[in-house]
Amino acid sequence: MQLIDGKQTAADIKQEIALAVSLMVQEGKKRPHLAAVLVGHDGGSETYVANKVKDCETVGFQSTLIRFEDNVTEEELLAKVDELNQDENVDGFIVQLPLPRHISENKVIEAIDPKKDVDGFHPINLGRMMLGMPAFVSATPAGIIELISRYNIETAGKHCVVIGRSNIVGRPVSILLSQKAKPGNCTVTVCHSRTPNIADITRQADILIAAIGSPGFVKADMVKDGAVVIDVGTTRLPSDKTKTGYKLHGDVLFDEVAPKCSYITPVPGGVGPMTIVSLLKNTLLAGRKEIY
Repeated sequence: MQLIDGKQTAADIKQEIALAVSLMVQEGKKRPHLAAVLVGHDGGSETYVANKVKDCETVGFQSTLIRFEDNVTEEELLAKVDELNQDENVDGFIVQLPLPRHISENKVIEAIDPKKDVDGFHPINLGRMMLGMPAFVSATPAGIIELISRYNIETAGKHCVVIGRSNIVGRPVSILLSQKAKPGNCTVTVCHSRTPNIADITRQADILIAAIGSPGFVKADMVKDGAVVIDVGTTRLPSDKTKTGYKLHGDVLFDEVAPKCSYITPVPGGVGPMTIVSLLKNTLLAGRKEIY
């Protein structure tokens, strides 16, 4: 069994991005600029955005954090999105999800200029990705593909089973792995909460991607010997053994499943770090105007 070290891989990619930014500056080009809009004070969102800002500094990006209280109106938020769309100094920006219930997430996502949609959530970017055209690919699926690529995991002709059908992870990664590309050329099965006899399907997987958001869902009897297992789950559960008072749990029962695997990602330290670094890669592409 080989552990897929997302933390180290992300660190390597950050160095590559930092070098690229340094060369851009030497050539007289402006530093890529990432803006993040944060609404309210959700703990997970606060941590995630703080890490993004810190990583922007690490790679030499300019970054801007825009805060709103959770009572901000939809009109006010959409006005800020329009302002960022028009701001030529901002190469890419994100509106951190989830948003308060009184704001339509879809309306906000669709209001973002696809050329600045470094989260890759806009329908135009999703559509371009599905067609195999240049696009900003959403960060978590892009991170998964990057890990598979850098660990030289063979995908062509393999059976990949994805557990979860979200627009953010499950569906995009299933499309990416089925495309005529490397990594890609998989036969892909997507399972979800309504799939009967799910273990019968997951046991057929050469590559199993768990993105269902249910801690410890995947157990040893659901995985065949030698499978590659990618755990996307990051559920926070209370813990009296950590300083923060909580611990991250993946969708895979790691200690039970790992001995059966050829490769497996841990939680934390697997897919998570790759999500942020993929956002940085998209911002670099936006700064270079390489997608549009």
